[in-house]
Amino acid sequence: MKLLKSLLAAALATAALAAHADITVGVTVSATGPAASLGIPEKNTIDLMPKQIGKMKVNYVVLDDASDTTAAVTNARKLITEHKVDVIIGSTTTPNSLAMIDVVSESQTPMISMAASARIVEPVDAKKRWVFKTPQNDIMMAIAIAQHMANSGIKSVGFIGFADAYGEGWLQEFQKAAGIKSLSVVAVERYNRTDTSVTGQVLKLTSARPDAVLIAGSGTPAALPQKSLRERGYTGKIYQTHGVANNDFLRVGGKDVEGTVLPAGPMLVAAQLPADHPVRKSAQAYVSAYEAKYGKGSVSTFGGHGWDAGLLMERAATEALKKAQPGTPAFRAALRDALEGVKELPGAHGIFNMSSGDHNGLDQRGRVMVTISNGTWKYIGD
Repeated sequence: MKLLKSLLAAALATAALAAHADITVGVTVSATGPAASLGIPEKNTIDLMPKQIGKMKVNYVVLDDASDTTAAVTNARKLITEHKVDVIIGSTTTPNSLAMIDVVSESQTPMISMAASARIVEPVDAKKRWVFKTPQNDIMMAIAIAQHMANSGIKSVGFIGFADAYGEGWLQEFQKAAGIKSLSVVAVERYNRTDTSVTGQVLKLTSARPDAVLIAGSGTPAALPQKSLRERGYTGKIYQTHGVANNDFLRVGGKDVEGTVLPAGPMLVAAQLPADHPVRKSAQAYVSAYEAKYGKGSVSTFGGHGWDAGLLMERAATEALKKAQPGTPAFRAALRDALEGVKELPGAHGIFNMSSGDHNGLDQRGRVMVTISNGTWKYIGD
């Protein structure tokens, strides 16, 4: 009996060690709710991420936060306490990602966000040292918009954005960029992601008679102000942020979004990039992988942010495995350190070079300017 118990205990211990040998990746995405057009392609992309790194199997635990900040925090806690994840990828939106920071920092679990705002990673303090993100920072995109406006002879701009951290972050960064390019912001309005009408805000915008309007929204809700502006007869130039760069926005916006100008990750127009563009090859690699699984024309720029999160996780895990075993605080710390040390990693949306002061790591190679022409995205320059 003692021998049997000893053998059983040894078997259980071996099984436990084997279980801890796996790398466990926790994922929370907004697969439903207002941000679903962003979260669904991110969720789909998880299936394309590596199933093995070195000799270690990689397990993914994927949860839906329904575009809700409370659910995102609940998911993060569940992934950490119940599933004992080594790293978290998510969430889809800026408010959700910001809400998760306290949870991951308390548990010292590295997190790679797929949301845009620089506030998610800046400044790199005691909490945000555990947080990284893949989308381009707002200021890089805001400067690109302001430069295009200035080159187009625009002098005055109206602004309407989400009444949350995404919209506020964009307002702050665009005002900086506008100042640099001598643009005057003559009206500022806000709306909620779930609003069904922005008539009041649009009337105030048009009464200011701006040469152009910048809409700081993401996903399909960003089409609402633009459709309303066109319905009210506004004929000026309309700009959007990289938060709208998917086919669902084209579908919902229809003819009202024709001629829109925006900055975007290179992946959106990968096939149109010059042959010598530094991101063409890595962007097309994601497009090919996604469309091979989900069909031609199905790829989304937001899924590309998920793909880049997977690339960062793989590069960092490869290094971390040299120092510690998965399932341990030492491995999580090694992962964090390795993420911060990533250099010249080509992704779908740029070349990543992280550092202790930069947890996004993208430079000007990570954005292009596009317009909407005949219902499709058209590359117009860097």
